[in-house]
Amino acid sequence: MRGKVAYILPCSPGSSPTYSGHLISYGRRCRASGASVVAIDNKIEQAMDLVKSHLMYAVREEVEVLKEQIKELYERNSVLERENAVLKSLANSDQLSQLSLQPGNPTGATPPPQQQQQPEAPPPQPNVSSA
Repeated sequence: MRGKVAYILPCSPGSSPTYSGHLISYGRRCRASGASVVAIDNKIEQAMDLVKSHLMYAVREEVEVLKEQIKELYERNSVLERENAVLKSLANSDQLSQLSLQPGNPTGATPPPQQQQQPEAPPPQPNVSSA
């Protein structure tokens, strides 16, 4: 057997709350209830907008930080590639072949060759003509 459940809605004619001994009319209660729902909806929307703006600000800041890190890493990579090219040009072919044959070396990644004692060429002399 089913139990009877009664629902009393705030705007239903059967629920007339009293305020200071006065009955509040049905229409007035519905308007007040509707206004409070609208006010609550507005507050929720404002809170959601605030959360959204804070999240967007945080995301923009993080994007700027990551862009800066990418820029720094790109510049560092360029420097390392130039250094690698210089070191390869200074190493002789035997050293380069030894580096490429070393076990445990990932393909394409060669560590910089050890410093070698090569005689340095004297700096070029400026051309000065005597008058």
